[in-house]
Amino acid sequence: NSKIMSASTKLSTSVKALCFLASEDKPKNSAEIAEAVGINASKLRRLLSLLGKSGIVKSDSGMLGGFTLNKNPDKINLQEIYCAIEDRKAFYLNVNQESLNNNNDSKKINIFFLDLFSEIQVEIENKMTGITLKSIKEKIK
Repeated sequence: NSKIMSASTKLSTSVKALCFLASEDKPKNSAEIAEAVGINASKLRRLLSLLGKSGIVKSDSGMLGGFTLNKNPDKINLQEIYCAIEDRKAFYLNVNQESLNNNNDSKKINIFFLDLFSEIQVEIENKMTGITLKSIKEKIK
């Protein structure tokens, strides 16, 4: 479905929006952020809403309102951003229970991949936890 953004697109879009907010000294509304990031404003509002629920951004209403970072860029990491906008793990394997109940090579291969993917998941999470918004901003300068 083209209406649903992929996880990696949502993550990179969120990081772009947060980097934009990190470089602004006053609140920005969703239209300004959307224009800076190059994304449709309603898609961006959905992401900002999720980032707000997790306390990464805060929004103030009113004439001078808009979105601002709720934390310092060196205190926001990729894993936290990812968890705010996604409801499932980065390396997701869909294996139905039935295929785990059969005692054959197919089951053993499924278990092999479940174990492998959970190890990869831990590595991804550790790596993403070590990458802050501040470090990304420094890398792209």
